[in-house]
Amino acid sequence: MSLQQTDTCFTYPPARMPAWQIGPVNIRGKTFLAPLAGVTSLPFRRLVKECGAAVVCSEMISAKGLFYNSEKTLSLLAACPEERPLSVQIFGAEADIMARAAAEITSMGIADILDINFGCSVKKVIKQGAGAALMNDLPMSRKIIQAVRRATSLALTIKIRSGWDPSGSQAFALVDMAEKEGVDAVVCHPRTATQGFKGYADRDLIRKLKDQTALPVIGNGDILTPADALEMLNQTGCDAVMIGRGAMTNPFLPGQVEALISQGISHPVTASDLFRKMERLIQLYVGHFGEMTACRMLRGRLPWFVKGMPGCTGIRASLSRISTTNQAVALIRDYEYRLSL
Repeated sequence: MSLQQTDTCFTYPPARMPAWQIGPVNIRGKTFLAPLAGVTSLPFRRLVKECGAAVVCSEMISAKGLFYNSEKTLSLLAACPEERPLSVQIFGAEADIMARAAAEITSMGIADILDINFGCSVKKVIKQGAGAALMNDLPMSRKIIQAVRRATSLALTIKIRSGWDPSGSQAFALVDMAEKEGVDAVVCHPRTATQGFKGYADRDLIRKLKDQTALPVIGNGDILTPADALEMLNQTGCDAVMIGRGAMTNPFLPGQVEALISQGISHPVTASDLFRKMERLIQLYVGHFGEMTACRMLRGRLPWFVKGMPGCTGIRASLSRISTTNQAVALIRDYEYRLSL
């Protein structure tokens, strides 16, 4: 069985949306794919871009990893013209190393936007003094932003949380400083660093940030349906939304959001739509990583798409053991056939 590209017409081009700016970059659309460690590699970004996302973002890139020429870190910078505009996110705790990373990424010519991570609350990142830890250290945050701003001509954004307490005081202080130091936009995930992904995102914090700053504000958190995105835009006045976990199970979600905003309607995704995109993702992964590595990685990716479908337990278990392209495609098509009976 050979795998053919079978894209459906279920795509809403962001080009239909009026353009707005992040620094020198024209953005056509209101949806960003969030940087997700272990998820937003080139193949997944391409899939979501094909499904209608306006901007896609890389996985977190370690500035220190770039400094030491880590092969693994460098591999995360694989990119292609079809996914642009592309945002590349870096993290670190040392201003000079962050600046070197910014300069290197700029010189590679792959990115349109450079994002500094101030929001990751994973313990190993916090222990380095990076990510959300920097929201506790405004002087160091300032040094990093200043150094990175001097090192790159790319549009510069920051991704933050509300900070370490629910008041959002650290977020307000950081954004005020960032605006003065030449940052071009801010992405806000309004959960505290200690919350992780628990509880609910505090949309009122996004609204308050939007009222405070002249920078474009991109809202992030709890966007699992097109209606969630529209509600965030309407409730907060934010300029765009960033979608993370919602796109992992439904890569069409950014395109659905774009359609709802621009056309007032968002058609549901059919099982057939998802199955075709599963096959497309296999093709993209195999083309980028090679069949053996791709299948190993896809064992943890493909089961996302069928979660919640009738009788999905068996297919999810089978997909988590795939070793060849033909096996994966056969499983998908067999499951699709059984659902049609």
